[in-house]
Amino acid sequence: MTLILHKSLVEQDLIKGCIEDDPKSQRALYEMFSGKMFSLCLRYLKDEKDAEDVLISGFMKVFKCIKQYKGVGSLEGWIRTIMVNESLGFIRKHRHMYLEVNIEETNQQDSMTAPEDTLAAEDLFNLIQELPTGYRTVFNLYAVEGYSHKEIAIKMGISVQTSKSQLSRARAVLQKSLASASFLKDKHVTHEG
Repeated sequence: MTLILHKSLVEQDLIKGCIEDDPKSQRALYEMFSGKMFSLCLRYLKDEKDAEDVLISGFMKVFKCIKQYKGVGSLEGWIRTIMVNESLGFIRKHRHMYLEVNIEETNQQDSMTAPEDTLAAEDLFNLIQELPTGYRTVFNLYAVEGYSHKEIAIKMGISVQTSKSQLSRARAVLQKSLASASFLKDKHVTHEG
């Protein structure tokens, strides 16, 4: 309880300092959240340089709009929303990376089966990073951020059906990759034994 209260007071002081354009407060806020937010940006953008650019522009927006944060919900959640929106904006601006939008119906099952062996979080992250941009973006928004297909459609300027199709295809590709990774792991263990 003391830790939560202390964290809240520290955040309040940082917010106040950022509203006053205090560089030390801005730096402290950046250092507090930049690691998590960089990881979030990397989930949407494969390239580290692009993720860094989005992170910087996102924090510039945070500092510019910090007066709008009313203390409803967590500060981290508020910053996270800005970073997701900045990542999506970057994707929209760079059409060569943009969603593979194909509204065809897919007959893929809408459930994901877990592989027999547990994959390390880093391995799963790498598999998600290998997804095409559209698949990866919708997968992250739906499975990680918890947005509905309707919300994704609005954020991305696509139809609800396209969002569902992209998610279904992302899951199919991930299932295939997971099956392949399990096969390779089994084959590696067999050769070692």
